[in-house]
Amino acid sequence: MTSQRTLNRLFVLHSWAGIVTGLLMFIVCFSGSVVVFKNEIDLWANPSLAQLPRAETPAPLDTVLAQLQARYPGAMVETIALPDAINPHYFAFVREPGAPAATRTKVALRADTGAVVGPVDSQLGQYLRMLHVFLFFGPRWIVGFLGAAMLVLIGTGIVIHRKILAELFTQRWGRSLRVVMSDLHKCVGIWGLGFHILIAGTGAWMGLAPLFEQSFKYLTTPAPASTPQAAADSAAAPSRKAAAAAPAPMVSLDALYAAAQQAAPGLQARYASLQRWGTASASVAFTGSLQGHLLSTARVEANAATGALTRVHDPRTQGFWSQFNGLMEPLHFGDFGGLTLKWLYFVLGMTPAFLSLSGTLIWLDSRQQRRRTAAPAHVARPAVRATADATAP
Repeated sequence: MTSQRTLNRLFVLHSWAGIVTGLLMFIVCFSGSVVVFKNEIDLWANPSLAQLPRAETPAPLDTVLAQLQARYPGAMVETIALPDAINPHYFAFVREPGAPAATRTKVALRADTGAVVGPVDSQLGQYLRMLHVFLFFGPRWIVGFLGAAMLVLIGTGIVIHRKILAELFTQRWGRSLRVVMSDLHKCVGIWGLGFHILIAGTGAWMGLAPLFEQSFKYLTTPAPASTPQAAADSAAAPSRKAAAAAPAPMVSLDALYAAAQQAAPGLQARYASLQRWGTASASVAFTGSLQGHLLSTARVEANAATGALTRVHDPRTQGFWSQFNGLMEPLHFGDFGGLTLKWLYFVLGMTPAFLSLSGTLIWLDSRQQRRRTAAPAHVARPAVRATADATAP
């Protein structure tokens, strides 16, 4: 049985955790519920793309790349997004000559012919995703911290409200605003409990796990020793860089994709990421899901100049933690079950945003109540003192 003193402390922790993170929690939860429809929003914001025909067999990747290079000579094609069930077109991210290092042009291409349609007018869906995942320009661990804070709020809320089953249907509409909001706060929290734990847990994992992994590697990796061989390698580095930057013929992008699918059977690439294309050190990485599996972190990397595969990440063959990590993103964003599941995620995703808002209103109202209660006491003290002075000899 939890003591009253412990309950009071948990209530204080619950209140302050909600107040400190309330605004960011509302932004992240609200944007997260909307970003479930990221691809649909991007199509809605670019109505001209919806009029383009779908293609049962998309144009080859080599054709798409050739069309981009012809349309944007001298530009670096960094990423090609392949068509899928929602986005029926090719998209590419291109860094044009003279553009700032962080600026990319998103270009749409027809799926049937690979012809360039032109720059995408709006990236509203992508902006919403950036807001949800990175708060635009912040590190992802901040959102991961909010997920951990949400788990704290869930845990303390469960302990504080011990009569969970009795409060499932408790709603006193005729009472004060604070009582009505308090009842709604508890009901929404209880009805959405399972979903809230899922979203908070997956969000905390995706935001904080990479930080812990990098910290562990930093602490456990020994510093490189300074040896004559290391000095020689350092001296030879400039010449190796020059050789790597030398122009070289590229292996067919479609042939590389076929090799990637052979190395990771069932790979359905969503993105093809190109680096240093056209040079001896060029590489390409195919990232996507695995057909018939919920896992979404399959990735195959290859040397684009030689065609040799350099890394194959297939979660099915890399143990429990790799598969566990591969489940986090699809479970968090709900993009694996069609439109019905997206609407369910959207509705349930709004509930933590409501909880952050209602919790803040309850806290503010309780502070005002305490002030109103304390005010008569402050007024009464001078009156008592004055009475005592008047009756003093």
